[in-house]
Amino acid sequence: MQLTEQHPLGFFLPENTQLLMLGSFPPPRVRWSMNFYYPNIQNDMWRILGLLFYNSKDHFLETKKTFSEEKAKAFCNSNGVGIGDTAMEIVRQKDNASDKFLEVVKPINPKEILSQIPGCKAIVVTGQKAMETLLSVLPEMEEPKVGSFTEFTLLQRNFRLYRMPSSSRAYPKPLEEKAEVYKKMFVELGML
Repeated sequence: MQLTEQHPLGFFLPENTQLLMLGSFPPPRVRWSMNFYYPNIQNDMWRILGLLFYNSKDHFLETKKTFSEEKAKAFCNSNGVGIGDTAMEIVRQKDNASDKFLEVVKPINPKEILSQIPGCKAIVVTGQKAMETLLSVLPEMEEPKVGSFTEFTLLQRNFRLYRMPSSSRAYPKPLEEKAEVYKKMFVELGML
């Protein structure tokens, strides 16, 4: 029998959360460069956000091999970005960070999370596994194409569900191209 892994971080939900960013599940701890979301130095999420908000892909770096947890949390707090994952418990079929080998045992409870952030108006997922997991627990809707959104209602509130390109280096698009797709979303939401 394979061992299940509980999510190690919990959700990071600033009071002013307007946008909830959801990945699939953190990589194995050996790949972490900080004790926060998108901790793998090979993942480009913090470089994308650095480019968009600070005009520097290196803004969130503490050293060449570590991201700054303090800067990442400060960014989320000042910009109303909540962060979490769509899987709360998983089985890692291979000892790596690939979503392809994640079996979701327990998915997110979207009502429970969204009820904690009353100002949230949009959710963004950052990969296919995250999208599939989230859609499995939301009202039936059409999956948005990469770079666009669809709308849904939950808890008598209307939300946009954005599908952004994966920030993983395994997703073969240059950093600047990924950043442009994210920029469109932040502009549409009035956050940039």
